[in-house]
Amino acid sequence: MSDGPHHPGPARPWQPPEASGAPPTGLPNEEPRQRLHPLSPVLHGAKSLIVVIAGLSWSTLSRVGFGWFAAMVVVLALGATVLAVVSWWNTGYHIVGRELRVHEGLLWRRTRAIPLERLQAVEVVRPLLAQLTGLAELRLEVVGGGKTEAPLAYLGVAEAAALRQRLLTVAGRVPGQPPGPEVATAGPAPELSGRELHAVRNPDLLASQLLTPQAFLLPFGVAFVVAQFLSEDSWSFIAVASTLTAMAGIVLQPVRRVLDDWNFRLAREAAGLRVRNGLLETRMQTVPLDRVQMVGVTWPLLWRWKGWLRLRLEVAGYSSGEPDDRNRPDRLLPVGDLRTAEMIVAEVLPRVRLTTLPLVPPPARARWLRPLSARMLGAGLGEQVFTVRSGLLTRQLAIVPYARIQSVRVVQGPAQRRLRLATVHADTASGGAVAYHRDLAESWALAAELTARAHAARRRH
Repeated sequence: MSDGPHHPGPARPWQPPEASGAPPTGLPNEEPRQRLHPLSPVLHGAKSLIVVIAGLSWSTLSRVGFGWFAAMVVVLALGATVLAVVSWWNTGYHIVGRELRVHEGLLWRRTRAIPLERLQAVEVVRPLLAQLTGLAELRLEVVGGGKTEAPLAYLGVAEAAALRQRLLTVAGRVPGQPPGPEVATAGPAPELSGRELHAVRNPDLLASQLLTPQAFLLPFGVAFVVAQFLSEDSWSFIAVASTLTAMAGIVLQPVRRVLDDWNFRLAREAAGLRVRNGLLETRMQTVPLDRVQMVGVTWPLLWRWKGWLRLRLEVAGYSSGEPDDRNRPDRLLPVGDLRTAEMIVAEVLPRVRLTTLPLVPPPARARWLRPLSARMLGAGLGEQVFTVRSGLLTRQLAIVPYARIQSVRVVQGPAQRRLRLATVHADTASGGAVAYHRDLAESWALAAELTARAHAARRRH
């Protein structure tokens, strides 16, 4: 309570912090801004040069001649490099309190403030040009972000690793370590702590992509092209180009997976699971285990005779609308056997054994709706997780912790109503699991039990 009426002093005109010479209120120890690596404009200019050359088609070369074509490339590349230098000069970053602030722009200044308490992970990416110059790019994943936030391209490898560790520490992702004010700017990259869990053998990765429908259909496509070429008197350029383009599209997906998952390493660290992978572009991602919504297991048809499977994750807070799906940390095991998968699942979901999950098939009348795959459907309530199985040629298993279930729905279509069947949806923040064609009474009982277990699990957490 107040002892008496309070009489404020005489009002003073407001002054911005810059005018008064004092630091902003509450930020007495604001650190100076850091610039990106001086070679950053060179790498951005090199990427722009590749885009320029690709944009200037062969028809342009035939019209203007090689001399003018080379002059156009040089002028456009110099312009792109100048813009990159100007952008680098006006780009800076620093940590203010519990925020990472990124300043950029010359005519239109922009400052992005990233609250570190919403930070999910910091990814270190090294494209091919960055590997050749000893640089790295830092990308941030924030809860609710529409895309990857505030890419810092480029930093030295040691500086990127130290800044990543510091951001995770300030965000509370690395317990037991106080945030330090210094950021390393030189010297070798620090050794990564953590317990190594598994390393995928590159020969197994190559073999797994050869055991795909694309690889098996490719020889037939080549034989078709050769047969058509020999049977026809002549082929037009458009026909040849379109055929080769279609064949390249078939081969592109398995080749991309091999390049992305090359030297795949999985380790356990304080902040979660650390994933390192890539050949032409190396990546290091940290998957926070407290944001894992679901673990998915996939058995492709051609992998089953080798006993191989694939593990993936659904993680809340990562942008599902990201145009490049490599930015999403959904890889948990690109290829491996059941014993390795069971060990990794136990790290993500403690006390959950992959080989002992309960699965109950749907009633026999579900075969009227799924005549071929009904026998592969299943759903079950484990001690800590809800499990759903589906698929015929490619078998899939979805494992959802009860604490991650946000809502439960029972959906019934016209054909299901005649057969007294229904589908149960267990929704999470990033997707969920679907139990198809359960008995109607069982569906409502399952939905009620899932709701009760989800509430109890969230109270425990």
